[in-house]
Amino acid sequence: SLAGPIPEHFQLKETPSSDYLQRTEWNARDSDGTVIFTLAAHATGGSLKTIEFAKQHGKPWLHLARAEPGLGSFAERLRAFIEEYRIEKLNVAGSRESKEPGIHDWTREVLEQALFPQA
Repeated sequence: SLAGPIPEHFQLKETPSSDYLQRTEWNARDSDGTVIFTLAAHATGGSLKTIEFAKQHGKPWLHLARAEPGLGSFAERLRAFIEEYRIEKLNVAGSRESKEPGIHDWTREVLEQALFPQA
């Protein structure tokens, strides 16, 4: 079950503010790199702020937009990003399911293909 306290080994630190922008900035700041998932071609709202925070903190970021496939599969691009920047702590951000229905399943699919490729 996913209920209950988060185990200590995750070393999470609560933000002083409940404002989501502070969490967004700290996640970008405290990770090795950020991937932003959107269905639309352009990031908006919190996704756009995530990119801005990553830039401010000099952290690598990758925007994967399902509307713009680009070169290679999304999973290949994410895997290459992780390898290029030697990312161990990846911040995963992007649109909410309520704003872009289908984003959850697509994001999970790309992450699984990138991080757990079939042998």
